[in-house]
Order: sequence, then structure tokens, then C-alpha cells
Amino acid sequence: MRKLSYLVATSIDGFIGDPTGEAEFFAQYGKEDYWEYYWAELPETLPTAARRHFGIDDRPNRRFDTTIMGRATYEVGLPLGFTSPYGHLRQYVVSTTLDKAPDPAVEVISEDPVGRVRELKREDGLDIWLCGGARLAGELVEEMDELVIKTYPCFLGSGMPLAEAGFAIRDFTLDSVKSFGGGVVLTTYSRKR
Repeated sequence: MRKLSYLVATSIDGFIGDPTGEAEFFAQYGKEDYWEYYWAELPETLPTAARRHFGIDDRPNRRFDTTIMGRATYEVGLPLGFTSPYGHLRQYVVSTTLDKAPDPAVEVISEDPVGRVRELKREDGLDIWLCGGARLAGELVEEMDELVIKTYPCFLGSGMPLAEAGFAIRDFTLDSVKSFGGGVVLTTYSRKR
């Protein structure tokens, strides 16, 4: 059975973006060792255009063949013409307001995202990457099998939380911690079931 992994960037104080959800500022903290690791181990989590830019678009998907994201996460690239941001993955956007995506490679899930994720988990293939955002992470928190948290060395004070899930104790087991130049820490947790 495939896993749902929430791989996300966060500040030290647990925010995945500023109050509007913008998070481009995290990129300034990655140093060469971080990017080399990222390109080698998680190349499919870079948008298709970024993969081309860095010359790694020929690298195979290692962990994920599917991504699921909320509407706001998807819409970040639309003004730049990125209608299929992860064209090297199966792409799903969860939205009750978006009738259909402007690109046929992107499928809109308008109802029951939990049920759809459960169906995807039963399929053969690589794992499923929950790309963002906070509201969708809250809806899918009980389906998360793994958390991969990229913590950047900044303190925001407020912003978009890691998830809008409501209070409950959900136990995870620490699998690994990797630190990189520039102060970036990659922490992986598995769901304790």
C-alpha cells in the first residue's frame, strides 16, 4: 500500500508561509549541500520548470509518482503560466471552487478528498506527496503516513500554520534527522498506528 507523505517547508516556529501563504523566501537558506541532497533524493518534488532550470529533468522519480495539493497552492504558478506545475507526476488539486483545471494533466477533486486519497493509496506505484497547504493538510491529517519537514532557520511569528487540523494527539516516530549548511534541517517521521 502506498503512503501519503506530507513533505513541506516550515519556519522554526511552524509556519509554512507568511499570512498570505507566500513562501518563496525559504529558498534563500538552502546551501549547496542541501540542494545536492535534494536533487539526488527528492527530484520529483521540484516543479517541472525548476527541474529543467537546474538540469535535472531527466532524473527519475524516486519516492513519489503522485502529488495532491490545495487550490491556493496550485494557483501560485498560474499567473506565471504554470498550469501543470508537476507534469512529471500525476497531479490532483482539491477544491470546491475550481470546476476544472486549465490543464488536462491536472485533475480537480471537488468532494471527499479523504476517500480519493484512500483510493490512491490502494493503487500500485510510488508514494503520494501531499504538497500543501494548511487547510488540505488538516483535512488529510488522519491519512498521513509520513511527515518530511524541511525546517528553515527563520522565525516568522505568524503566518500559515503547518496544518489546520484541530487539536488531537497524533503520534509519530522519528525516523531521521539531516542537517545542512545554511541551517536547514530535514526531519522525517512515520505515523505510529
